[in-house]
Amino acid sequence: MDSPTTIRALSALAHEHRLAAFRLLVQAGQDGLPAGVLAERLGMASSSMSFHLGALAHAGLVSQRRQSRMVIYSANYAAMNGLMAYLTENCCGGAACTDPVPCCPPATTVSDSLEQSA
Repeated sequence: MDSPTTIRALSALAHEHRLAAFRLLVQAGQDGLPAGVLAERLGMASSSMSFHLGALAHAGLVSQRRQSRMVIYSANYAAMNGLMAYLTENCCGGAACTDPVPCCPPATTVSDSLEQSA
């Protein structure tokens, strides 16, 4: 994955509703979910959900297929894995991180950091 593609993917995920929709699609597996079901689960209007799914599709994070009158969305696992690989490619100075214990443990957790900044 290159830098512009990574930026596009991260930008698409940098919105509460898009991130929530993407996580639901990852959980749904390769069968995916209809746009209406996603909208219902997230408590959104269908038109808003379509807008957010379009942004995820433009970033290459989801694919869509028509099934009768429904549009089914699925997570693009290759893109998701590519994004994760790009973000962690230089982890531990480039050494493979195969140990189940994190090779680069954070000094503090995210919640600790948030509490300290408050």
